[in-house]
Amino acid sequence: MDIISKHSKLILFFVGLSVLYFITRLYNITELPLFTDEAIYTRWSQIARFDAAWRFISLTDGKQPSFVWLDMALMRFVSDPLLAGRLVSVASGFLGMVGIFFLAKGIFKSKKTGLLTSFIYAVFPFTLVYDRMALYESLVATTIIWGILFHVLLVRKIRLDIALILGFIIGFGVLTKSSAFFLIYLFPLSLLLFDFKQKNRVLQLAKWAGLAALSTAIGYGFYSVLRLSPFFHIIEEKNGLFVYPFNEWINHPFEFFQGNWNGLMDWLIGYSTIPFLIIVILSFVIGRKKLLKEKLFLLLWFFVPFVALALFGRILYPRFILFMTIPLLVLGAYSIIYMIDKVAKNYQKVIILLFAFGLMLRSDYYILTDFARAPIPKADTDQFINAWPAGGGVREIVAFLDQESKKGKIYVATEGTFGSLPTYATEIYLDMNKNIEKRGIWPTTPQIPEDLVEKAETMRVFYVFNDSQSPPPAYPVKLIAKYQKGIGDSYMSLYEVLPNR
Repeated sequence: MDIISKHSKLILFFVGLSVLYFITRLYNITELPLFTDEAIYTRWSQIARFDAAWRFISLTDGKQPSFVWLDMALMRFVSDPLLAGRLVSVASGFLGMVGIFFLAKGIFKSKKTGLLTSFIYAVFPFTLVYDRMALYESLVATTIIWGILFHVLLVRKIRLDIALILGFIIGFGVLTKSSAFFLIYLFPLSLLLFDFKQKNRVLQLAKWAGLAALSTAIGYGFYSVLRLSPFFHIIEEKNGLFVYPFNEWINHPFEFFQGNWNGLMDWLIGYSTIPFLIIVILSFVIGRKKLLKEKLFLLLWFFVPFVALALFGRILYPRFILFMTIPLLVLGAYSIIYMIDKVAKNYQKVIILLFAFGLMLRSDYYILTDFARAPIPKADTDQFINAWPAGGGVREIVAFLDQESKKGKIYVATEGTFGSLPTYATEIYLDMNKNIEKRGIWPTTPQIPEDLVEKAETMRVFYVFNDSQSPPPAYPVKLIAKYQKGIGDSYMSLYEVLPNR
């Protein structure tokens, strides 16, 4: 009881913060339509859940499996497959919010900085978006947060137990996404926090190096599990689609750097907002100089991966920089705490907070209530709601097909095969319906496949279009429904194939 009373304010704050977190993450969580990549990961999780031989199914597309494993486990308790995947990210984000408290508190030895950093995580538009989606990014960011925390603990305490836990964190990370290898590549940054003034520094440095090597070995040990799958080699091939391998990059080392840099900066500003980034920069101007190494450590954890992505990036999306922005939240919290402590008037403190969070909270409001118009990077609003990768119309079309199947057998053709949103959506929600036969078709040919017209003689046949939005003119079909995606100029449409008369 003494412990509870001693930390009552901290406990109350965290309870309130937890309530804020889960309200913002769960509010309207299923209103955002199914996104193409979410459909892929959700379908993989379904298959892996029911067929143990396909537990490594994600490797067929060069993706590590830990998200799929967590998703398939949660599907046992959540009936909506999409919601199950999104709840994996909700849980991941909560662990990330807790982890960033300990990271900020530990690196600056300030409980107030830790609490404020957790609050920033809860209202940060970047985390708000991805903590609500069935994608890998929230899980990756959380792994990086805890990995950086244990980097700090290891270099300061140099203990075997910390190294072992860090090794497990790295191992889980590299089983999630290749981005987690930065927890290995950036080990040398920890030396910024090493006490080189201690008398036995050579011995301690050798111990740290040995323990860091042990953590690395454990991480690679986890990763080697993937070699059990014959699809392991596809990971490297898939990575090569998004970042240039060194042997290709060396032929044009800086050709795409400026364009990549500009794009990444636009996304960083769009999610972080200019006022907050100004506050992050101020952290190097204000405060105690003796904390400069800690600040530099956090900045480099952002800057090094960011520059690496700008140098080597081939196909880029905003979500790639989510984990990189996390250390900036700690720097921002440090600045805000410092400035608030320096001013005496309450209205001055309010001005500081409004400057720091005003635009973020505006973005949050739109993310939760009107995502299509949210003031975040257009690349994400297009992908998730306003353009062809978004799943506007999926819910309505699935409900219609399910209702029609109750009247008798139907046949559903969908535009696309692997990675096709309508094809995967019908498999996710209608796979167990015995009254529905279905097939993905690609490419869409100028003339309708003859078998569809033949089937239409004996049963109702439907065709779902997404990429093309509508069928070629020669198709003997009639429009059932057409659904606009957000506020964009993309549509998903459902047609019925007409029999020959």
